[in-house]
Formats: sequence, structure tokens, C-alpha cells
Amino acid sequence: MAGGVKQAGILGVIHESGPVTKAVLWQFRRRIILFILFCGATFLMALFAMAWGAYEIPVRGVVNALIGMADTQTAVVVTHIRLPRVIASIVCGWGLSLSGLSIQSLLKNPLGSPSTLGISQGAAFGASAAIVLFGTRIFSVTAFAFLGAMLATAVVLVLASLKRLSSEAIILAGVALSSLFVSATILLQYLATETQLAMVVFWTFGDVARSNFRQIGLMSLAVAAASFYLSAVRWDLNALATGEEGARGLGVNVNRIRVTGMVAAALVAALATAFHGVIAFIGLIAPHMARRLVGDDHSLLIPFSSVLGALLLLCADTVGRILIGAGTLPVGVVTSFLGAPIFLYLLVRRYR
Repeated sequence: MAGGVKQAGILGVIHESGPVTKAVLWQFRRRIILFILFCGATFLMALFAMAWGAYEIPVRGVVNALIGMADTQTAVVVTHIRLPRVIASIVCGWGLSLSGLSIQSLLKNPLGSPSTLGISQGAAFGASAAIVLFGTRIFSVTAFAFLGAMLATAVVLVLASLKRLSSEAIILAGVALSSLFVSATILLQYLATETQLAMVVFWTFGDVARSNFRQIGLMSLAVAAASFYLSAVRWDLNALATGEEGARGLGVNVNRIRVTGMVAAALVAALATAFHGVIAFIGLIAPHMARRLVGDDHSLLIPFSSVLGALLLLCADTVGRILIGAGTLPVGVVTSFLGAPIFLYLLVRRYR
């Protein structure tokens, strides 16, 4: 019976008659149109980001460069400098928003995100250890950042499984773990030389321009796999939103979906942080914005959170480039400045 309800979904409602069904159908169409508009806005923003900068290029020149018909200088600027940055912004924003949505849904806590669970701080500690203690090669920094993020996730999951912690206690454990990693990072900065200290501080600034196409491809595979998994268990996530007992009554294996979902979210967040540094608030804000637009149905939440996260990070990176002019303002700084007021606004509106 439950499977029949899952398969019917919105289509089963649409085939009924009456004014209620027409309202539901219009609401469904409105959300589809809204999603198409967000995708279109992301595409237009990507074109604008590749056209605007210290070396301005008309949109026609960007299109010619993408199809291999532009001059050498324009082609180098578009395909080797700005295109990787745009793709990295979209993939990283998509992944961070999915990670935040997964954590919030699995823990039933609106404050859940890679930052509040210590994943980002663990990556920062790993990168700092690689720079100060083990040299400065890019591969070692990225690998140690990834290991630090996964270490934080493993500690939280072990505490949750051994002590049967509640979702609130898991968040508190993540906050405590974040404080521990931040303290350890500060200690490494104290022991570092001036050059190492500058490198550590620079790495902690989120920057989507530091990854190459190979790293972007690896992260794209992880994000696509996480998206596929969350879409496959979207009905289980909807059931979990009603409460653990209700979800178990519907046949959902709560412990298994919580562990696998948290691992998938941590893997995506770890790769994003390892390749691009600490980028705050995207994983926290994008799911909240999506919920205000489409409600709590994960069949809509997942695509809306993804496109909103991609659009937000792409806009933040483009604003950072435009504000500085010839240089660039780290995107992590921009997201922090823009994210805090937006999040406070969402909290006030939700409270009202």
C-alpha cells in the first residue's frame, strides 16, 4: 500500500476532480516554472561571470570561445581561467547545499550543516597540519584536508552509535568537536613560520579558483552520486520528518538511512572543503530558502536546494571578483557577509 502511494505521488492527486485538485495542479506547475527560472538564472549568471572581469569580454565572445571560434587571448581567459571557476562554483554550491539539506533532514535540526558538525573545521585542521608539519605540496594539503573532514564525521557517527545520542546531542557534539579543531588549528598557527602562517590563513579563505578540471570532475562525480542517493530515499526522508517512530512504522530503517546519508553528506562536504577551503553558510541557507519556496517534500527540496546553492555561490564569487577589480575577494568572505544577514532574516520570518 505504501509503495502504491509513493508511485502515485502528485499524479494521483492530479487525476482527481474538483477545485482542490486544480489548486494543487497550479501549485505544482508554479514550482516547475520557478525551478526552470532558477536554472535559467544560473545559466545567465554563468555567462555574465565569464564575460565580466578585469578583461571584459562580450557575451558573443564568450559563446565563440566555448565553441572554439574565438581569438587565442579570449579563448585562454574564458576556457582556462573563468570557465573552471564557474563550474567549480556551481558544483561546490550544489554539493554544499545537498550536504546541508541531508544533515538537517536526517538529524531533524534546522541548524545542521557541515560547519556545525565540525566537518569544515576538521578539514581546516588537516590542511594546517599538512602545511606546518608535513610540507606544502598541494596534493598533501588537499589529502590531509579531506582526511581531517572525514575524521570529524567518523567521531560524530561513533558517538551517535555508541551513546545513542539524540539529534540535538549530535549537533552539540559537532559544536564541541569544531571548537577542538579550531583550537588545534590555532596551536599550529602559533608554531608556524611566517610563510606557513600566511599559507594556512590563505587556505582557510574559501576560493573556487584553486581547483583544476580533474578535481572538479572528481567532485562532480561525488555530488552526482549523493544527489542520486538522496533522490532514491526521498520518501524515506519525508517519512523521517514525521518522527522516528512514525518512520519505523512505515518500514524505514532509520539507523541505516541516517548513517549512509551522513556519510554521503560528509563525503561531499569534505571534497568541497578540501578543494576550495572553508565556504560558510551555503549549506545552511540554501535548504532553508528552498523550504520556504516548496515546503518539506524532498522530491522538490532536493532539486531546489541544489540549484539555489549553485546560484548563491556563483553570485557570491562573481561579486567578489567585481568588487576588487583586478584581484579577487575570497568567496568564503563574501558568503559569510551575505549569509549571516540572510539567515537572520529567515529565522525572523520563520519565527513570525
